[in-house]
Amino acid sequence: MRRRVLPFDIWLCLALAFLISMGTGKVAQVVAQTQYEKAAEKHQPIAGEIGGPAGETLVRAQSVEELLSHDTFTVVSPGIEFRNRGGGYYEGKYFHALTLPSGELVAAWINSDSIQEEGGNDYYSSDKILPVGRLVYVDLEENQTFLDQIEYSEPLSRHDFYVDMVGETAMLAEDQVNEVSTLLTQLITIVIFAPIFHMIGSKLGLWPAYFVSKKKKEPQWE
Repeated sequence: MRRRVLPFDIWLCLALAFLISMGTGKVAQVVAQTQYEKAAEKHQPIAGEIGGPAGETLVRAQSVEELLSHDTFTVVSPGIEFRNRGGGYYEGKYFHALTLPSGELVAAWINSDSIQEEGGNDYYSSDKILPVGRLVYVDLEENQTFLDQIEYSEPLSRHDFYVDMVGETAMLAEDQVNEVSTLLTQLITIVIFAPIFHMIGSKLGLWPAYFVSKKKKEPQWE
C-alpha cells in the first residue's frame, strides 16, 4: 500500500498554527470560566423550588400514589439507597432508579447538590432528604436503550413518567464546558492560521504555493 506523507511545509505551518492555538485556547478558557460563573449564579438551587433543597413542610412521598397526588414533593432515602439500584441515560441526562419507601421503583433525575442529611452525618447510613421534585409525564418505553440500562437489576414500577428533581438548576459540568470551549477555539485557530502561514511562506519563496490563480488569455484577432 502506498503511504502518503504530508510535505515538510505543511507540517511546519500546522506546528506554528498549533503554537498560536495554545494562546487562544488559554484565552477561551478564561472567557468560558467567567461565563460559566455568571450562568452558575442564575442556576443556583432555590429552597422550595424544583431541584432545590426541600423544606420541612414539603410532602415526603411514600408511594407512587402520593407522587401522583401532589404537584411537588420530596422523598427520604435511607443512606445511599437512591444510588444503589443503578441508572441510565435518558435524553443526555443520568437517571437513578429511585426506591420509594413503599418499595416501588421509579426513574428520577436528581440534583445531588441539594440533597440534605437527616438523622446523622454519616454519608452512607444517614437518611437523605432528596431535592424538591415533580412528575414529568413521558413514555419511557420509547427509549428501550434507557430501560435496558436502568432496569438492569429490577424493573421500574411505572413507565409513563419520571421524577424531575433538577428543574432549572441543570448545567453542564464546569470542566466539560472549559474543555469544549478550549478545543473548539484551538481547532478554529489552526484551520485559520495554517493556510495563512503557508501563504506567507510561499510569498517569501520558502516553498511553492498550492493554489495558483490562472489568468485567462485574451483572445487574439488576426
